[in-house]
Amino acid sequence: MLELTLSPEEVRVLGALLEKDLSTPEYYPLSLNALVNACNQKSNRDPVVEYNEETVRAALGALEERGLAGESSGGRVPKYGHRFGEVFNLGRGELALVCTLLLRGPQTPGELRSRTDRMHRFDDLDVLEGCLHRLEERQPQPLVRQLPRQAGHKEVRYAHLFSGEPLEPAVSAPSSFPSMDRLTRLEEELATLRQDFEEFKKQFE
Repeated sequence: MLELTLSPEEVRVLGALLEKDLSTPEYYPLSLNALVNACNQKSNRDPVVEYNEETVRAALGALEERGLAGESSGGRVPKYGHRFGEVFNLGRGELALVCTLLLRGPQTPGELRSRTDRMHRFDDLDVLEGCLHRLEERQPQPLVRQLPRQAGHKEVRYAHLFSGEPLEPAVSAPSSFPSMDRLTRLEEELATLRQDFEEFKKQFE
């Protein structure tokens, strides 16, 4: 069983290779320079990163050791592709979902449907959620997980499991005390009111 503990750099490189294969196959596989640019895109990425060639090359080496990526044969310029489909035997819709989660982090089904459209078009949310369910129930390794519903949010979110269990940010209990910024502002307003009152009182005296 493949150990799914990829670093953030490996996750980004793998997601970028998947995206270009599914959305622009005419430009796939990618040269190292093209892969660096794909990793550092400002759109459709969360977080936005600034990787150099050394970082991407190291991530490629780690992915190659796991059998998830490698250099394509032929051509004067070395080009790189993923081996994801061969390793996990997933359909195009499932690949598009995993790819988007790798590149954008946890998302709702509605967000996933709009953001996978260039790679695979889901007829409706039921079809998409069916794909998510298969990825979540996949044996021997689930590839995604539904996260606990956030307070104040109607839709649940899903996260990939290629970096281990997803870490949810701690939800802090609302404080019954005003914040320090608000306290400072109130103190300033009170001081101004006191000054105005003193001046008003002097007029009568």
